[in-house]
Amino acid sequence: MPAAARLFTEHHLMHSQPTASEPAIEVSELVKRYAPTAKPAVDGLSFHVGPGEIYALLGPNGSGKSPTIGVLATLLAPDAGRILVAGHDAVTEPDAVRRRIGVALQETGVDAAARGHDLIVRHARLLGMTRAAAATRASQLLEEFDLAEAGSRRLRTYSGGMRRRLDLALALTGHPRVVFLDEPTTGLDPISRQELWERVRRRRAEGVAVLLTTQYLEEADALADRIGIVAAGQLRIEGTADELKRTVGGDVLTIEVDEPDGARTAAVLAAVHEGGGRVRLEVRDGGAALPRVLARLAAAGLETRSVSLARPTLDDVFRHVVGGHLAHVQASMEPAA
Repeated sequence: MPAAARLFTEHHLMHSQPTASEPAIEVSELVKRYAPTAKPAVDGLSFHVGPGEIYALLGPNGSGKSPTIGVLATLLAPDAGRILVAGHDAVTEPDAVRRRIGVALQETGVDAAARGHDLIVRHARLLGMTRAAAATRASQLLEEFDLAEAGSRRLRTYSGGMRRRLDLALALTGHPRVVFLDEPTTGLDPISRQELWERVRRRRAEGVAVLLTTQYLEEADALADRIGIVAAGQLRIEGTADELKRTVGGDVLTIEVDEPDGARTAAVLAAVHEGGGRVRLEVRDGGAALPRVLARLAAAGLETRSVSLARPTLDDVFRHVVGGHLAHVQASMEPAA
């Protein structure tokens, strides 16, 4: 690595590493209105994200996710609240915040005639890198994101997956402490989505905090250390995926036995006989309950044909908290064509 690039990287990393004593993001009573007399788009929102943590914000369109990201990224001014990003106040120290964050928005407005390599170099120069360091950083990122051969091509020739990888590369140009990802995998095929997830996990392992908004519940389930669900500009619930799932009830065991034994099986387990040989039993912890259920049936001389365990999903949580499946709520709030 050229000396200029090495010095920039070492200096930036030295001043950008998170400390254990401070959150990477701390939001307290955030309020954001788009007009003085309008109902707040964000209404007293509070949450925090630790260093090396992926935090997902879920919510229907109009719930306040995008203005929250805008305020944290210093693109919008809040009407009230305290917002600290990477230890700096987003209102009074916006330049310090910008030097420590990376942002990948769903709509970037990048010129389709631009070339991938040139875009990263331009962004690196805006962050203060020398020309040589910027070129080196561009080559590093294009190689890491499997875009080395496409770096000299114009963006109009990129596939959707290539564009999203380039967006993430741009967000990571300055070795940020905090990265904001707004719907990062929209429109990607399952393989491309998994590959991008793995790149995000690498940054978490390096201590980078990630604030993610997504409409894909499986994405939040797979990636996020904690999840917050927002509606009408307020945080309704937060926790790990497992903690949230536990709020909507226990697991469901569905047991299949020979048809004549259905009613007797239901009686032995104090379960619901759904007809024929199908029995439904709600339990607090399916994994722990399953061996006991099977042992009880065996002791009663009942032979089990099959057992399935269904756990609550994030969609169940979303429906419980917001009042509808996420995909349906999103679609219902889209503007008419």
